[in-house]
Amino acid sequence: MTQSKIHPSAIVHPGARLAPDVEVGAYSLIGEHVTIGAGTVVGPHVVINGHTTIGEHNHIFQFCSLGEVPQDKKYAGEPTRLEIGDHNTIREFCTFNLGTAQDGGVTRVGNHNWIMAYVHLAHDCQVGNHTIFANNAQLAGHVEVADYAILGGFTVVHQFVRIGAHIITGMGTILLQDVPPFVLVSGNPSAPHGINSEGLKRRGFSSASIMAIKRAYKVLYKSGLSLLEAQTAIAKMDQAELQPLVDFLASTQRGIVR
Repeated sequence: MTQSKIHPSAIVHPGARLAPDVEVGAYSLIGEHVTIGAGTVVGPHVVINGHTTIGEHNHIFQFCSLGEVPQDKKYAGEPTRLEIGDHNTIREFCTFNLGTAQDGGVTRVGNHNWIMAYVHLAHDCQVGNHTIFANNAQLAGHVEVADYAILGGFTVVHQFVRIGAHIITGMGTILLQDVPPFVLVSGNPSAPHGINSEGLKRRGFSSASIMAIKRAYKVLYKSGLSLLEAQTAIAKMDQAELQPLVDFLASTQRGIVR
């Protein structure tokens, strides 16, 4: 550990494992069971606790609390974990909790995520890669967020909800059910408003693929079919870009935003 990169007022437990070039700002606290990878910058007044592993080249801004105990009355001190990948930006006042023994025991954040201020990730959430969480997005426990999802400011997600890849939510959206891949949703109660066409273009989806996704959206939301009937009809379209949607619909437990 290169002490010149750790501010003299920071408190780093001797048992913590930090790569030599990790920076730790003033008045931050790093707990005993924390591991932080190369190139990561921890700002001032940050608390990182618990069995927390943070990968490489992350930037954690001031006043974040990562790896604290879950806000769950069933938690009894089990050595559950928080795992954060590489190249994530975590802005001010974010709170990421440990997992619980009642689930997989780990809260997980992938790579290349852009997480803005005041975001809360409760216990056992699973966040993929390349997501964007705007200010004050709030996830209850056991929520899954797939790659390239974008949550608008003040989006609130009920526990056990699954959020598909490439979706986008409007500001102030309340999610009580699953959001299928590619869909744009907003409101309270939330409702679908087409697909995330602009996001798909930016990620290199062809015009033909986007048209296929639009047709599948119409089957799902405009045809009057039941969820099972729509799932079957979309599967019969037999196009590779629709397979994530077919798989998602087949595995939903809470039903989808409709």
